[in-house]
Amino acid sequence: MTAVQADCLTAALQIGYHLLDRGASALTAVEQTIGVLEQSGLFNAGRGSHVQLDGVRRMDASIMEGQELLAGAVASIEGIVHPISAARLVMEQTSHVLLVGKPASAFARHFQLERQPRRPSGHAVRKTTMTRALAPKTLQLYRAMTSGGLVLRERAGKETVGAVALDRTGTVAAGASTGGIDLMLPGRVGDTPIIGCGVYADNVSGAVSMTGLGEGIIRIAVAKDICDRLERGMSPAMAARAVLRKLVTRIDGAAGTLVIAPDGRFAIHHVTPRMAAGWWDGKGRPVVKDRF
Repeated sequence: MTAVQADCLTAALQIGYHLLDRGASALTAVEQTIGVLEQSGLFNAGRGSHVQLDGVRRMDASIMEGQELLAGAVASIEGIVHPISAARLVMEQTSHVLLVGKPASAFARHFQLERQPRRPSGHAVRKTTMTRALAPKTLQLYRAMTSGGLVLRERAGKETVGAVALDRTGTVAAGASTGGIDLMLPGRVGDTPIIGCGVYADNVSGAVSMTGLGEGIIRIAVAKDICDRLERGMSPAMAARAVLRKLVTRIDGAAGTLVIAPDGRFAIHHVTPRMAAGWWDGKGRPVVKDRF
Protein backbone atom coordinates (compact mmCIF):
# COMPACT_ATOMS: atom_id res chain seq x y z
CA MET A 1 0.00 0.00 0.00
CA THR A 2 1.40 3.38 -0.97
CA ALA A 3 1.27 6.45 1.23
CA VAL A 4 -1.27 8.07 -1.09
CA GLN A 5 -3.49 4.97 -0.92
CA ALA A 6 -3.28 5.05 2.89
CA ASP A 7 -4.29 8.72 2.87
CA CYS A 8 -7.24 7.94 0.62
CA LEU A 9 -8.41 5.11 2.89
CA THR A 10 -8.12 7.44 5.89
CA ALA A 11 -10.22 10.09 4.14
CA ALA A 12 -12.83 7.51 3.12
CA LEU A 13 -13.12 6.21 6.70
CA GLN A 14 -13.53 9.75 8.04
CA ILE A 15 -16.26 10.54 5.51
CA GLY A 16 -18.14 7.32 6.28
CA TYR A 17 -17.91 7.70 10.04
CA HIS A 18 -19.00 11.36 10.03
CA LEU A 19 -22.06 10.38 7.99
CA LEU A 20 -22.95 7.75 10.61
CA ASP A 21 -22.28 10.22 13.41
CA ARG A 22 -24.78 12.63 11.86
CA GLY A 23 -27.43 9.92 11.70
CA ALA A 24 -27.01 8.66 8.13
CA SER A 25 -27.84 5.06 7.36
CA ALA A 26 -25.23 2.33 7.18
CA LEU A 27 -26.20 1.95 3.51
CA THR A 28 -25.33 5.59 2.75
CA ALA A 29 -22.07 5.36 4.69
CA VAL A 30 -21.03 2.27 2.73
CA GLU A 31 -21.96 3.80 -0.63
CA GLN A 32 -20.17 7.10 0.03
CA THR A 33 -17.06 5.46 1.50
CA ILE A 34 -16.69 3.17 -1.50
CA GLY A 35 -17.43 6.12 -3.80
CA VAL A 36 -14.36 7.95 -2.48
CA LEU A 37 -12.19 4.97 -3.39
CA GLU A 38 -13.79 4.59 -6.84
CA GLN A 39 -13.23 8.28 -7.55
CA SER A 40 -9.57 8.22 -6.54
CA GLY A 41 -8.25 5.96 -9.29
CA LEU A 42 -5.88 4.46 -6.71
CA PHE A 43 -7.63 1.11 -6.36
CA ASN A 44 -9.06 -1.54 -8.64
CA ALA A 45 -12.49 0.07 -8.80
CA GLY A 46 -14.09 2.98 -10.62
CA ARG A 47 -11.45 5.14 -12.27
CA GLY A 48 -8.67 2.70 -11.38
CA SER A 49 -10.34 -0.45 -12.69
CA HIS A 50 -8.45 -3.07 -14.68
CA VAL A 51 -9.31 -3.57 -18.34
CA GLN A 52 -10.24 -6.92 -19.82
CA LEU A 53 -8.26 -8.56 -22.62
CA ASP A 54 -10.13 -6.67 -25.34
CA GLY A 55 -9.13 -3.35 -23.76
CA VAL A 56 -12.58 -2.59 -22.30
CA ARG A 57 -13.05 -1.69 -18.65
CA ARG A 58 -16.02 -3.63 -17.25
CA MET A 59 -16.85 -3.21 -13.57
CA ASP A 60 -18.93 -5.00 -10.95
CA ALA A 61 -20.45 -3.78 -7.68
CA SER A 62 -23.05 -4.71 -5.09
CA ILE A 63 -24.60 -3.30 -1.94
CA MET A 64 -26.90 -4.81 0.70
CA GLU A 65 -28.64 -3.70 3.89
CA GLY A 66 -29.54 -5.90 6.81
CA GLN A 67 -32.99 -4.74 7.93
CA GLU A 68 -35.11 -5.78 4.94
CA LEU A 69 -32.36 -7.81 3.21
CA LEU A 70 -32.57 -5.48 0.23
CA ALA A 71 -29.72 -5.71 -2.27
CA GLY A 72 -28.66 -4.33 -5.63
CA ALA A 73 -25.82 -5.16 -7.99
CA VAL A 74 -24.36 -4.49 -11.42
CA ALA A 75 -21.97 -6.62 -13.46
CA SER A 76 -19.90 -5.85 -16.56
CA ILE A 77 -21.01 -2.22 -16.42
CA GLU A 78 -19.05 0.26 -18.54
CA GLY A 79 -18.38 3.96 -18.70
CA ILE A 80 -19.23 5.20 -15.18
CA VAL A 81 -17.14 6.25 -12.20
CA HIS A 82 -19.38 4.88 -9.44
CA PRO A 83 -20.71 1.34 -9.99
CA ILE A 84 -21.60 1.22 -6.28
CA SER A 85 -24.15 4.00 -6.84
CA ALA A 86 -25.56 2.12 -9.82
CA ALA A 87 -25.94 -0.95 -7.57
CA ARG A 88 -27.86 1.09 -5.01
CA LEU A 89 -30.11 2.47 -7.74
CA VAL A 90 -30.88 -1.09 -8.88
CA MET A 91 -31.88 -1.87 -5.30
CA GLU A 92 -34.05 1.22 -4.81
CA GLN A 93 -35.43 1.98 -8.27
CA THR A 94 -36.21 -1.49 -9.61
CA SER A 95 -37.71 -4.76 -8.38
CA HIS A 96 -34.50 -6.57 -9.38
CA VAL A 97 -31.23 -7.38 -7.65
CA LEU A 98 -28.74 -7.61 -10.55
CA LEU A 99 -28.39 -5.84 -13.90
CA VAL A 100 -25.59 -6.77 -16.30
CA GLY A 101 -23.72 -5.55 -19.36
CA LYS A 102 -24.90 -2.85 -21.73
CA PRO A 103 -28.40 -2.61 -20.21
CA ALA A 104 -26.77 -1.91 -16.83
CA SER A 105 -24.66 0.80 -18.45
CA ALA A 106 -27.76 2.33 -20.06
CA PHE A 107 -29.52 2.21 -16.68
CA ALA A 108 -26.64 4.15 -15.08
CA ARG A 109 -26.69 6.72 -17.89
CA HIS A 110 -30.44 7.17 -17.41
CA PHE A 111 -29.80 8.22 -13.82
CA GLN A 112 -26.98 10.51 -15.00
CA LEU A 113 -24.20 8.88 -12.99
CA GLU A 114 -20.77 10.39 -13.56
CA ARG A 115 -19.18 9.12 -16.77
CA GLN A 116 -15.61 8.11 -17.52
CA PRO A 117 -13.76 7.31 -20.76
CA ARG A 118 -14.06 3.84 -22.25
CA ARG A 119 -10.30 3.33 -21.99
CA PRO A 120 -8.32 4.15 -18.84
CA SER A 121 -6.74 7.59 -18.85
CA GLY A 122 -3.38 8.14 -17.23
CA HIS A 123 -2.43 4.46 -17.25
CA ALA A 124 -0.13 2.63 -19.62
CA VAL A 125 -2.09 0.37 -21.93
CA ARG A 126 -0.02 -1.84 -24.16
CA LYS A 127 -0.49 -4.53 -26.75
CA THR A 128 1.51 -7.66 -26.19
CA THR A 129 1.90 -11.23 -27.34
CA MET A 130 1.17 -14.23 -25.18
CA THR A 131 3.87 -15.42 -22.84
CA ARG A 132 4.09 -18.56 -20.76
CA ALA A 133 4.32 -16.41 -17.64
CA LEU A 134 0.96 -14.65 -18.00
CA ALA A 135 -2.08 -16.92 -17.43
CA PRO A 136 -1.40 -19.00 -20.56
CA LYS A 137 -4.73 -20.88 -20.57
CA THR A 138 -6.72 -17.66 -20.52
CA LEU A 139 -4.53 -15.97 -23.10
CA GLN A 140 -4.59 -18.97 -25.42
CA LEU A 141 -8.36 -19.21 -25.18
CA TYR A 142 -8.81 -15.52 -25.86
CA ARG A 143 -6.47 -15.68 -28.86
CA ALA A 144 -8.41 -18.67 -30.20
CA MET A 145 -11.67 -16.77 -29.79
CA THR A 146 -10.49 -13.66 -31.64
CA SER A 147 -8.52 -12.77 -34.72
CA GLY A 148 -6.93 -9.64 -33.24
CA GLY A 149 -4.29 -8.89 -30.67
CA LEU A 150 -4.85 -8.40 -27.01
CA VAL A 151 -4.59 -5.41 -24.71
CA LEU A 152 -3.02 -5.54 -21.26
CA ARG A 153 -2.29 -3.01 -18.58
CA GLU A 154 0.61 -3.34 -16.21
CA ARG A 155 -0.48 -4.60 -12.83
CA ALA A 156 -0.29 -1.79 -10.27
CA GLY A 157 -0.94 -3.52 -6.95
CA LYS A 158 -4.56 -2.41 -6.81
CA GLU A 159 -7.30 -4.17 -4.90
CA THR A 160 -11.07 -4.45 -5.00
CA VAL A 161 -12.70 -1.98 -2.60
CA GLY A 162 -15.39 -2.65 -0.03
CA ALA A 163 -16.91 -1.46 3.23
CA VAL A 164 -19.17 -2.62 6.07
CA ALA A 165 -20.97 -0.36 8.54
CA LEU A 166 -23.33 -0.36 11.53
CA ASP A 167 -25.61 2.63 12.10
CA ARG A 168 -27.46 4.04 15.12
CA THR A 169 -30.60 2.03 14.39
CA GLY A 170 -28.67 -1.24 14.57
CA THR A 171 -28.81 -1.80 10.82
CA VAL A 172 -25.75 -3.22 9.08
CA ALA A 173 -24.76 -2.80 5.44
CA ALA A 174 -22.06 -4.11 3.13
CA GLY A 175 -20.80 -3.14 -0.30
CA ALA A 176 -18.03 -3.89 -2.76
CA SER A 177 -16.82 -2.54 -6.10
CA THR A 178 -14.21 -3.92 -8.48
CA GLY A 179 -12.64 -3.82 -11.89
CA GLY A 180 -12.03 -7.57 -11.76
CA ILE A 181 -8.67 -9.30 -12.10
CA ASP A 182 -5.73 -9.07 -14.48
CA LEU A 183 -6.02 -10.93 -17.79
CA MET A 184 -9.78 -11.39 -17.77
CA LEU A 185 -11.68 -12.88 -20.65
CA PRO A 186 -14.23 -10.31 -21.88
CA GLY A 187 -17.41 -10.81 -19.88
CA ARG A 188 -15.73 -12.44 -16.88
CA VAL A 189 -17.61 -11.73 -13.64
CA GLY A 190 -16.25 -12.48 -10.18
CA ASP A 191 -17.78 -12.63 -6.73
CA THR A 192 -18.35 -8.90 -6.14
CA PRO A 193 -21.85 -8.57 -7.66
CA ILE A 194 -23.08 -11.95 -6.40
CA ILE A 195 -25.05 -11.61 -3.17
CA GLY A 196 -23.90 -14.17 -0.63
CA CYS A 197 -20.47 -14.43 -2.22
CA GLY A 198 -18.90 -10.97 -2.42
CA VAL A 199 -21.23 -9.28 0.09
CA TYR A 200 -23.96 -10.13 2.55
CA ALA A 201 -25.78 -8.19 5.27
CA ASP A 202 -28.38 -9.26 7.81
CA ASN A 203 -29.22 -7.49 11.08
CA VAL A 204 -29.59 -10.91 12.71
CA SER A 205 -26.00 -11.92 11.95
CA GLY A 206 -23.85 -9.10 10.57
CA ALA A 207 -22.32 -7.76 7.39
CA VAL A 208 -19.46 -9.04 5.24
CA SER A 209 -17.53 -7.61 2.29
CA MET A 210 -14.95 -9.67 0.39
CA THR A 211 -11.88 -9.11 -1.76
CA GLY A 212 -9.68 -11.68 -3.46
CA LEU A 213 -9.87 -14.25 -6.24
CA GLY A 214 -13.55 -14.25 -7.09
CA GLU A 215 -13.82 -17.70 -8.57
CA GLY A 216 -12.89 -19.30 -5.25
CA ILE A 217 -15.08 -16.95 -3.23
CA ILE A 218 -18.06 -17.90 -5.41
CA ARG A 219 -17.44 -21.65 -5.02
CA ILE A 220 -17.47 -21.38 -1.22
CA ALA A 221 -20.19 -18.65 -1.04
CA VAL A 222 -17.92 -16.99 1.49
CA ALA A 223 -19.92 -13.94 2.63
CA LYS A 224 -23.06 -15.95 3.47
CA ASP A 225 -21.02 -18.68 5.15
CA ILE A 226 -19.40 -16.11 7.45
CA CYS A 227 -22.80 -14.58 8.29
CA ASP A 228 -24.29 -17.99 9.01
CA ARG A 229 -21.48 -18.68 11.48
CA LEU A 230 -22.04 -15.30 13.14
CA GLU A 231 -25.70 -16.20 13.59
CA ARG A 232 -24.67 -19.45 15.25
CA GLY A 233 -22.69 -17.50 17.83
CA MET A 234 -19.16 -17.27 16.44
CA SER A 235 -17.29 -14.00 16.88
CA PRO A 236 -16.40 -12.04 13.72
CA ALA A 237 -12.74 -13.04 14.07
CA MET A 238 -13.55 -16.74 14.56
CA ALA A 239 -16.03 -16.82 11.67
CA ALA A 240 -13.66 -15.03 9.29
CA ARG A 241 -10.73 -17.27 10.13
CA ALA A 242 -12.78 -20.47 9.86
CA VAL A 243 -14.24 -19.68 6.44
CA LEU A 244 -11.00 -18.36 4.96
CA ARG A 245 -9.22 -21.46 6.26
CA LYS A 246 -11.87 -23.53 4.46
CA LEU A 247 -11.27 -21.51 1.30
CA VAL A 248 -7.56 -22.28 1.41
CA THR A 249 -7.74 -25.94 2.39
CA ARG A 250 -10.61 -26.96 0.10
CA ILE A 251 -9.80 -25.08 -3.10
CA ASP A 252 -6.51 -23.24 -2.53
CA GLY A 253 -8.31 -19.89 -2.67
CA ALA A 254 -7.07 -16.45 -1.67
CA ALA A 255 -9.18 -13.70 -0.12
CA GLY A 256 -9.64 -11.10 2.56
CA THR A 257 -12.75 -10.02 4.42
CA LEU A 258 -14.32 -7.20 6.41
CA VAL A 259 -16.85 -8.42 8.99
CA ILE A 260 -19.04 -6.50 11.45
CA ALA A 261 -21.56 -7.92 13.91
CA PRO A 262 -24.77 -6.20 15.08
CA ASP A 263 -23.17 -5.50 18.47
CA GLY A 264 -20.28 -3.60 16.86
CA ARG A 265 -17.60 -6.29 17.09
CA PHE A 266 -15.64 -6.51 13.86
CA ALA A 267 -12.79 -8.33 12.16
CA ILE A 268 -10.42 -7.67 9.28
CA HIS A 269 -8.80 -10.91 8.17
CA HIS A 270 -6.97 -12.14 5.07
CA VAL A 271 -5.07 -15.17 3.79
CA THR A 272 -3.18 -13.10 1.24
CA PRO A 273 0.20 -11.51 2.03
CA ARG A 274 -1.40 -8.08 2.34
CA MET A 275 -4.80 -6.38 2.32
CA ALA A 276 -5.02 -2.61 2.54
CA ALA A 277 -7.83 -1.85 4.99
CA GLY A 278 -8.77 0.19 8.03
CA TRP A 279 -11.35 1.04 10.66
CA TRP A 280 -12.43 3.99 12.76
CA ASP A 281 -14.71 4.48 15.75
CA GLY A 282 -14.37 8.27 15.78
CA LYS A 283 -11.58 8.33 18.38
CA GLY A 284 -8.02 9.33 17.55
CA ARG A 285 -6.98 8.72 13.97
CA PRO A 286 -8.37 5.98 11.73
CA VAL A 287 -6.36 2.76 11.79
CA VAL A 288 -5.07 2.01 8.28
CA LYS A 289 -2.53 -0.64 7.36
CA ASP A 290 -1.98 -3.47 4.87
CA ARG A 291 -1.55 -6.44 7.24
CA PHE A 292 -4.06 -7.60 9.87
